[in-house]
Amino acid sequence: MNNNDKVTMICRCEDVTREMILDCINKGYNTIDEIKRVTRAGMGPCQGRTCGHLIAAELSRAFNVPMEEVQTATFRPTVKPISLGTLADAYIEGNE
Repeated sequence: MNNNDKVTMICRCEDVTREMILDCINKGYNTIDEIKRVTRAGMGPCQGRTCGHLIAAELSRAFNVPMEEVQTATFRPTVKPISLGTLADAYIEGNE
């Protein structure tokens, strides 16, 4: 690792640096989901749209495998806040 790893941001949403990702890989974490759980990389507002690819590239490099062989992250549907009134209206309309 070099000093640039400390300041190179992999996940801007959660302030996760390349150094943190490499540290996880050195500790034995070998999937994007494992690294995500430990560092929160990919859990911010962008849901890993950028950092997911960057983490995959680090795993590819570390394990000397093609990017296509790096296990992709598990994605869940994004959650959008809605008001209780919207839910109530939908319930009333569904019962008519």
